[in-house]
Amino acid sequence: MGQSLWRVARNQQLQHDYSEQCYLQRERRRRTGGHLLAEPQSRRTPQCQVPGTDLGHLLRARKGKAEQGFIDLEMLPPELGITILSYLNATDLCLASCVWQDLGNDECLWQGLCKSTWGHCSIYNRRLHPGFSYRRLYMQLDEGSLTFNANPQEGITYLISKGILLDHPKELAKFIFYTRTLNWKMLRIYLDERRDVLDELVTLHNFSNQFLPNALRDFFRHIHAPEERGEYLETLITKFSHRFCACNPTLVREVGLTPDAVYVLCYSLILLSIDLSSPHVKNKMSKREFIRNTRRAAQNISEDFVGHLYDNIYLIGHVAA
Repeated sequence: MGQSLWRVARNQQLQHDYSEQCYLQRERRRRTGGHLLAEPQSRRTPQCQVPGTDLGHLLRARKGKAEQGFIDLEMLPPELGITILSYLNATDLCLASCVWQDLGNDECLWQGLCKSTWGHCSIYNRRLHPGFSYRRLYMQLDEGSLTFNANPQEGITYLISKGILLDHPKELAKFIFYTRTLNWKMLRIYLDERRDVLDELVTLHNFSNQFLPNALRDFFRHIHAPEERGEYLETLITKFSHRFCACNPTLVREVGLTPDAVYVLCYSLILLSIDLSSPHVKNKMSKREFIRNTRRAAQNISEDFVGHLYDNIYLIGHVAA
């Protein structure tokens, strides 16, 4: 987009230059009675042409002006130059450092890139040695993430070996929670193997004052549900149920929710989501049927509350999408 706008502005300027050149030639003809004075071949000005027919010639003539039209970031105050470069990603910033080496290699820029991509790393809270480089850290974090997406255990081992992460469940859980570049399938495999990390990851969620289906969606955005029912899915729903009740003691007291009741409601919501969203199910479950089936398993939950659950799934969609 930026290059396109620059070309438009350049062509407008070229057209203006051609118009000005044509005007000067007409004035000279008018003043000399319609004839131009003879000029040396090397100094003779070409006749006015349609704009754009000889861009190469005019661009060479305007080379000095074009160079003056670009602002050198090194001529700006350092704070302004760094602010402009802060909008670049890592690839573009590396290219910019080839032109503006001091600005492109500024530690503040690379620190911002690291923390915006990987929100938590153990190394952020340590005292850094004098030769530490956030640019090198970015490359190591990127390498660790790519390795994780191929082999989760090797990726975590690499980050621990570089001193970026501490080998502690809480630190690993924070790294996973605040990172969005990890492959969810590999993450599911890793959490299934490291239940201690999974426990810490669940405690990082805050479901206070959230409606149950929305809280379940938020939970499955960070910890993706397995594609099939099994022991791992039961473990996830169990941990979610206890965490949801711990975050909403008032709702537990007023509505009568317990971890067991939330567990039943979560399964009901998942089954309802599949029923309403699957094209293979012709006869969709009605609201009355959902209320009746759910209250058979959770009798302490009011019909109004269960009805609101149905409305949420019907209007918003799947809880595990």
